[in-house]
Amino acid sequence: MSTDPFPLFDAWYAEARASEINDSNAMALSTADAAGRPSSRMVLLKGHGPDGFVFYTNRQSRKAGAIAENPYVALLFHWKSLRRQIRIEGALSHVSDAESDAYFATRGRDSQLGAWASEQSRPLATRDTFEAAFTAMTERFAGSDVPRPPHWGGYRVVPDRIEFWQDRAHRLHERRLFLPDGNGGWSEGLLYP
Repeated sequence: MSTDPFPLFDAWYAEARASEINDSNAMALSTADAAGRPSSRMVLLKGHGPDGFVFYTNRQSRKAGAIAENPYVALLFHWKSLRRQIRIEGALSHVSDAESDAYFATRGRDSQLGAWASEQSRPLATRDTFEAAFTAMTERFAGSDVPRPPHWGGYRVVPDRIEFWQDRAHRLHERRLFLPDGNGGWSEGLLYP
């Protein structure tokens, strides 16, 4: 047993990065709006550590609307080839503009332009409409760096519950639960499968 979930996350994540063929950093993000209606979608982990788990998105999207109404979310990593999953729950906060700028600068140019062109989650009459917006952004930023759009940035999930699930034969799985201990650390316990 341990009292710190982050070295275990690092070890499992490193194994997933080495073995998963596609998007080992993919995680399901579940939100609930003010009415309690849940919604889940896949996002990509772009940073992690004891201060939280970071992803980036359009802050005018449906997910951002739900986050604004209810900043408590759940994350789920599922690595089928390793027969493992990690569940994380906690509150969200914005990452700093400097962090968002730094990450945005690492994205491919087309992804940067797409962040400007997409009105994420809003109705789209035709694909041609989006492609025309993308072309317009390509022309707008021709010959220059693409700055981060003001409506695009990062979120950090600050965990208050982390569960590690390991598949075992005959559905006799192993579940390890970490909870804050009230003194700035963590306590670990087991859950029945």
